[in-house]
Amino acid sequence: QVQLVESGGGLVRVGGSLRLSCGASGRSFSSYSMGWFRQAPGKEREFVAAIARSGGGTYYADFVKDRFTISRDNAKNTVTLQMNSLNFEDTAVYYCAASTGGVVSASSGHYDVWGQGTQVTVSS
Repeated sequence: QVQLVESGGGLVRVGGSLRLSCGASGRSFSSYSMGWFRQAPGKEREFVAAIARSGGGTYYADFVKDRFTISRDNAKNTVTLQMNSLNFEDTAVYYCAASTGGVVSASSGHYDVWGQGTQVTVSS
């Protein structure tokens, strides 16, 4: 089973960009589909984006389409989330998650392994 560590969070101004990374330790990273979720204060965790094992298929929440891009590098055991045009509503803790399931899913229950999260704060 992989272990996940997120990085790249921080403070950014409205309209700015951040690039989150998730590094996976352990073997067989390419056998996991990967996802990003986020949780804002007082709100439930919500789906952001997901990517298939090979990187050939991606899936996004409606609220991030055309702003965020998920990608992966199986040779480096990493998945990234490029976030552009950030707004106040994007403030949250962002979590990376891995699933042994063969499909790309927006359901948190589909994922077996979670990282600790990285804070993203969007300010004026």
